[in-house]
Amino acid sequence: MPTIAPLDLAGHCIDARFIQEVPFFALADGTIHRLDNGHKVVEVHDGLLCAIPSSDGKSLLTGGEDGKVCSIGLNGVSNELSNLPRKWMTTIAAAPGGAIAFASGRHAWVRSPDGSVKEFSHERSVEGLAFAPKGLRLAVARYNGVTLHWPATNSAPTALEWKGAHVMVMFSPDNRFLVTSMQENALHGWRLDDNRHMRMTGYPGKVKSWSWSPKGKWLATSGAPAAIVWPFSGKDGPMGKGPLELGTRGDSSVTAVSCHPVEDIVAIGYSDGMILVGRFGDQKEVLLRRQGKGAISSMNWDQSGHRLVFGSEAGDCGVIDITG
Repeated sequence: MPTIAPLDLAGHCIDARFIQEVPFFALADGTIHRLDNGHKVVEVHDGLLCAIPSSDGKSLLTGGEDGKVCSIGLNGVSNELSNLPRKWMTTIAAAPGGAIAFASGRHAWVRSPDGSVKEFSHERSVEGLAFAPKGLRLAVARYNGVTLHWPATNSAPTALEWKGAHVMVMFSPDNRFLVTSMQENALHGWRLDDNRHMRMTGYPGKVKSWSWSPKGKWLATSGAPAAIVWPFSGKDGPMGKGPLELGTRGDSSVTAVSCHPVEDIVAIGYSDGMILVGRFGDQKEVLLRRQGKGAISSMNWDQSGHRLVFGSEAGDCGVIDITG
């Protein structure tokens, strides 16, 4: 049976993940909590908006309402990487090699490992950022599509157009596809070798959480009463194929998903705080956590896939050991 080590915090957990196998919890109030030989807290921002791991996994990168972009490692020290007063840092991305991108309003910035910063301006606000797997291209999600930049060169950007508001963006692990989550209840995608469009619709709600399976064969998503899992193994991606539906529940919607780092299974978090794990092959499900105080807002596995860290909108967080 899975065992749960609960951690009750006061406030909305924006991001929960392992940094060097230590559970980190980033809260909207700007505090970062970690479970490292006890519960430790550091105040990083006056309001936190986004958090992701660094490319080497050794620190947590955060952006805040105070215009700061910071890095927090196991020592709990907050290192300020950028400070642009009166800017809300709404999204952040990390590239292999140490470059990071962050955005506020219609502007995105790329900070190189040497500390130099390059600015990219856009006609509409930047909603999401993602680096390609090798870190050479930066995708900017915006109204009516995505702009692709080559930050290390002076090459002109490439525009991928599709009407509507694109709010999140992600490359597939094999760099064959680019996918966005839209303000409408849909995903949109492009096959990058020929920019062919891919439409993934039918969601009753917005897709706010997504996760690739280890080799990029599957893309699990939230936004429905089940985890909607699209097949990406063929050359056409999900086109002409129906998705898997895992963990279907009639009384609660999926709010967070996290694919296992080794097995073809996915952790599924719901609006009532329940967490299941579902297997792609035979669609079997195992209950990991019963209902809680709030909707699951973030989940991530450790490197071995033995532990799952989770956070909720109400602050009832914790770590689940599935080997217990």
